Amino acid sequence: MSTTTATAARIPALNRPVALFGAIGAALLANIVVWLLGAAAGGSFEMTDAGTAQSVAPGGIVMLTVVPLLIGLGAAVLLSYKWVGVLRVAAVIGSVLAIATIGMTVSADFDTASTIALSITHLTLVPALVVATEGLRRTLIEG
Repeated sequence: MSTTTATAARIPALNRPVALFGAIGAALLANIVVWLLGAAAGGSFEMTDAGTAQSVAPGGIVMLTVVPLLIGLGAAVLLSYKWVGVLRVAAVIGSVLAIATIGMTVSADFDTASTIALSITHLTLVPALVVATEGLRRTLIEG
């Protein structure tokens, strides 16, 4: 009789700069790949606002990935100097906001490929947030 030992994947311990800038870099890279796939699928990434066509890519992809993570995750990283529990709160709130804002993408008049790709870019923020906050939390808790 053989026994199998399962090993759980563990999030590595991360210091503050790696947690913050690693999450931003990973999410940005993932979102650029999603944008490229959406463009290859025929997405124009253009919407009409007040009668004017506006493109949200690739500059919008960069801005809408970096700025929310820099502000939200950056605030959590700074607050973690005083309260480690903020990291779990930030992971939950950031994930909920990332998912909730998909509604704005769906309600805009993007083509189908653009809508799907842009919705996925919102979802890529969730694992980036979770890995960053849990990795930093692990460092702060375990020492």
